[in-house]
Parts: sequence; structure tokens; C-alpha cells
Amino acid sequence: MDVHDLTVADVVDRTTTAFRRTDATATVHDLRRLEGGVSSLTYAAVVSGEHGDQPIVVKFAPPGLAPVRNRDVLRQATMLDRLADLDGFPVPRVLARDDGAPPSEPPMFAMELRPGDAYEPMLDVADQPPSAEDVCRRQHGAARALATLHSRSPESLGVDESPIPVEEELERWARLFSTVDPDIAVGHERLYERLAARVPAGAPPVVVHGDYRASNMLFRGPDLEAVIDWEIWSVGDPRVDLVWLLIHTDPAHTFFDPRGPADLEAGRLMPSADELFDTYLRTRRELGATDVDLEPVQRDLDWFRGWANYKVASTVSVIHKRDRKRAVPDSKIATAAARIGEVLAAGHLALDCRTVSH
Repeated sequence: MDVHDLTVADVVDRTTTAFRRTDATATVHDLRRLEGGVSSLTYAAVVSGEHGDQPIVVKFAPPGLAPVRNRDVLRQATMLDRLADLDGFPVPRVLARDDGAPPSEPPMFAMELRPGDAYEPMLDVADQPPSAEDVCRRQHGAARALATLHSRSPESLGVDESPIPVEEELERWARLFSTVDPDIAVGHERLYERLAARVPAGAPPVVVHGDYRASNMLFRGPDLEAVIDWEIWSVGDPRVDLVWLLIHTDPAHTFFDPRGPADLEAGRLMPSADELFDTYLRTRRELGATDVDLEPVQRDLDWFRGWANYKVASTVSVIHKRDRKRAVPDSKIATAAARIGEVLAAGHLALDCRTVSH
């Protein structure tokens, strides 16, 4: 079985069965496929039952493949359960799940469809982007939420996984680069060499989302409604998520060139990386962190900025490698690929700078 063998009837039947374990009247309808990556098959639907109608999101592991790593949808559901009661860090509530019989019958889970829109202020285009004022408040809210998550140890959240060392975070993206054609991202090896030569000491581990930025959050107006897309969560260094949020205040990459006036206006009041970092630190202190607690997350941010740009370049390179083999390549991927050299240069520039201490 391949990923195309999961029919609409399969999804509706499996999801209905999962809901009927707690509500014998449940029915699932109005199913539609959502755009997304290859790590899972994602759908929106409505479940009707004894409590009325509720919009839901349903995620299935790809049939025919072992549900491991980013395809392990039940691992994602477990993390959402762990975070469900963390005040100040909203996530969708898991409503139903089924283990399946992988790989032929893939695991799945359903969660509430939270209202709101996801928009990356310096990268995305939208018919009606948020206001500049809302973007500013959204970014500070994302920084406060991240500080809230980082204020809790993995153990206190019921998470029992071995931390991923900083070295492994670097090697993860180096392995992706090893699969890229040699004419893509020329010179990426030099940035890797510089990063590998000065890997910093790790900070006390936390739960890491892995792609913590505005496009993986839902907002209503200025308010954070939910942090979504937990495919690559792990336990690791807090600076992985922190710096990933910070570099998206002024990214070296782009997918649309040019962007329209309304999208440019949306980013007009984007906080600087330093402003968001100050919000993060202030929130950590409000939640009880001491200067000793915060010292590790203030070290070596220049290295992590270099690493984050290396990660961007690696990801875009792999996507571009696949996309340019298509009969009609995606124009936004081609636009991003044309900027890979600038992204690598931004990584070198970060390593040439020393981070201002807070």
C-alpha cells in the first residue's frame, strides 16, 4: 500500500470508529484534504454527536510506511496531551485516536480545529494579511509562550526522552545536505566546517517544537490561539526554538519576490530579534527563572544563528532538489533556491559577530 491508497471512505470510517469509542452517536462528515508535507496525511472534517457539531483536524501516518520519527502521529498526539494543561501555551486538544495496524493500516488521531490564521509576517503572502500592530503583538505573544514552555522541565510535563545534543542538531541538517546535488548550495561545506569547529556547550534540556515560528501558530487578531505542527518535536537545547523564532524577524530567505504592499505593511512593526529576546527573558524571570537559570540561553547565540541559517539552506536545498524534477516546478521554491547563497552568507555573518549580552 502507498500513500495514495487511503481513500475518503477509509478516513471517514476509521475516524468515526475512533470517536464512537466514547460517543456511540458520532458521525464524521464534510471531509477535505489539507495541504501539508509528506510526514502525514491531514484532513479537516466535522464530527457530529451527542454534544453537537465540532470542527476537527485528522492526521494519519502515511500508509505503507513505518510510523516512525516525523511520521509517528501518535507521538505527536501524546505531546499535545502533555501540553494540554500548560497555562500560557495553547495547543489543540486531542479528541480521538487509533493505533491501527501499521504499516498497512496507519495510526491516526483527531484533534479540535482551533480558529485563527497562520501567517509568517516576513515571508508569507495573503489576501488579507494581519495588521502591522497585530503582527507586533503576535510575535511578542509567541516569545512569551515559548518562555512559558521553557519554564517547565520535560520531566514535569511527563516527557521521558533522551535529549538531542547540539552536535546532533547540526549533523541532522548536514545529513540532508549530503543528499543534495552538487550544483545546489555551492560552498555549504564551509559553513558546516565553521559550525562544527565551535559547537557550544548545551543548555538544560526542554521540550523543543522544532519549527517554532508564526506560520506554525494560529492567531485570532493579535492573540495566540494554538501552537500546531508537532511533527519534529524533541527534547533538546532551548536555543533551537528560541533562535529559530528570532531569525524569522529578518530572514535571509524568501519565497515570494516581490511581495505585495499589504504583506510588506504587515511586517512594518515586526519586533527586532533583540526585542523578542528581551520579552522571552522577562517572561522567564516573571515565571521564576534566576539569572543563573537564564545564563545558558544567553550564550553562543551567534552560533545558533549560524546554525539556523544552515538549517534553512539545507531544507530549501532538499526541497529544491525534488521540486526541479517536476514537470512544472513551484515558483516559490525556485525563488527560495535562488537565495541559498545569501542564506549561507547570513550564516557566516552570524559567526563573525558576537552576540550582545543581556
